[in-house]
Amino acid sequence: MSASSVTPFVRGALEEARRRGARTVLVTASRSRDGGKVADVVVLLDVGPEVVAGSTRLKAGTATKLALNQITTSALASAGKVFGPWMVDLAAGSEKLRDRALRIVGAACGVSSEDARRLLARSGGELRTAILMGRTGARYAEARRRLDDAGGDLRAALEGSARR
Repeated sequence: MSASSVTPFVRGALEEARRRGARTVLVTASRSRDGGKVADVVVLLDVGPEVVAGSTRLKAGTATKLALNQITTSALASAGKVFGPWMVDLAAGSEKLRDRALRIVGAACGVSSEDARRLLARSGGELRTAILMGRTGARYAEARRRLDDAGGDLRAALEGSARR
């Protein structure tokens, strides 16, 4: 990400990524013609001139951050890490994330906090498994098998259980 597309550390990271054989994307608000020289894909954000000339952290920086948020959210959804409005690829390693997992299971399954807690306990803390168990009534082993058969995709595992 580079609002101006000339930031040295961004260019250096893109060059190193290319050197290692990675495909690269530059998200920028600059109409610089050499963006394509350092990145395979250039996402050009047309934000117009800044309110305060010379300060790219205003419109350009905000637009770039919003674009990156949309790109990563789409990538997560495409990778099966999102189910409905919930992030289901969540490692609940802290109290905050354990509470979030509990709320997600409760909302996704339409159950109480206590029932969500039980589902998470029975699933070994595996969020996708807990949701599949809660929505289908499957036991842990069956829910895991369905998820494994679906490549970890919760939506596909649920659709597969509806066809049975």
